[in-house]
Amino acid sequence: MDSAISDARTPLGASADNGLKIVIVGGFGVGKTTMVRSVSEIRPLNTEETMTQAGEAVDDIREVRGKTATTVAFDFGRITLDARNVLYLFGAPGQERFWFLWDRLFSGTLGAVVLVDTRRIDDSWYAIDRLEHHGTPFVVACNDFGGTAHPPAEVRAALDLDPHVPLLYCDARSRESSKQVLIALVEHISSRYAAPHAESFQELVP
Repeated sequence: MDSAISDARTPLGASADNGLKIVIVGGFGVGKTTMVRSVSEIRPLNTEETMTQAGEAVDDIREVRGKTATTVAFDFGRITLDARNVLYLFGAPGQERFWFLWDRLFSGTLGAVVLVDTRRIDDSWYAIDRLEHHGTPFVVACNDFGGTAHPPAEVRAALDLDPHVPLLYCDARSRESSKQVLIALVEHISSRYAAPHAESFQELVP
């Protein structure tokens, strides 16, 4: 699910002094790297490595046969909200063997996006459990891989999702779609903490 990205780099303004951390988390191959790439204003930092036959013994690749590379640390991107506020995006690795990194990534996090592939919905439970454990606000976004569309009530029931947690549908390859997911997260955080950033986020360049 790669998307074309520009090599152009946007310098960070000297007045920016407030970094807001967002984590994108979910199972193996759900599109976390793709979402960071699609919405970041800079060329993202990716820690992807080529997948090998040796990895088949530890990673379940049955539903991601076309995947040739995987994140082994984290992805990093950036979005400027206004002159002083910058959103930092961290995409977490999805394989179970890298889950030990998640608690470190969640430290200091403003909120999180749980990206879901509804064909492998069980892979999302651990992410939701850890975020609830940390008390981190999050939204759930079902990434579009084609195939059968599952009704929101069905997805909520499968994830045992709290009624107050926003559930969205998205295409992680699309900047506009990914942007709407992040806006929903900022608005969700605003409703809990009255954080004044949702309006600024709406002004992101399409």
